[in-house]
Amino acid sequence: MTPPVPSLTDTTLVADVNARLRDVPDFPKPGIVFKDITPVLADPRLFGRVINAMSAPFRGQHVTKVVGVEARGFLLGAPIALALNAGFVPARKPGKLPHRSVVERYSLEYGSDGVEMHEDAILQGERVLIVDDVLATGGTAEATARLVSRLGGELVGFSFLLSLDFLEGPNRLGRERVTTLLTF
Repeated sequence: MTPPVPSLTDTTLVADVNARLRDVPDFPKPGIVFKDITPVLADPRLFGRVINAMSAPFRGQHVTKVVGVEARGFLLGAPIALALNAGFVPARKPGKLPHRSVVERYSLEYGSDGVEMHEDAILQGERVLIVDDVLATGGTAEATARLVSRLGGELVGFSFLLSLDFLEGPNRLGRERVTTLLTF
């Protein structure tokens, strides 16, 4: 018998993840409290439960590609892609990919940057899930979604480990398309 799949409203899982998160004040800039997920990743049982919960809402949605946003989105996105039987695509900072790529610029809560993917990473009509660890202002995720669209993909939704809702990211992306495990 297959064990039940935890949902994003599994209060035990939420409490377990919250207990393992580490706040790092003034990183990467003064005034920012960074939510460090590495203690969650270090616990194999908890990490597995997180991957199960983050992929669960997208089972049966015919996701063909999971885009993980650099860098912690890679750590969550790759196992979520496996859980959904989908391919994995890294969305990287400009200049990091070896093949011809397409870039999209964006602003984030502490500066500006860009995100790029190989120009052939997503085929016309592929159903795409975007994954990252933290949703803050939504600028990075929004730029990644624009890039998915430019490459011909159909955005299924976004999956985040946690959301800093006071920064309005879910509103920017469309709350109906955003799933998160924890909200601050």
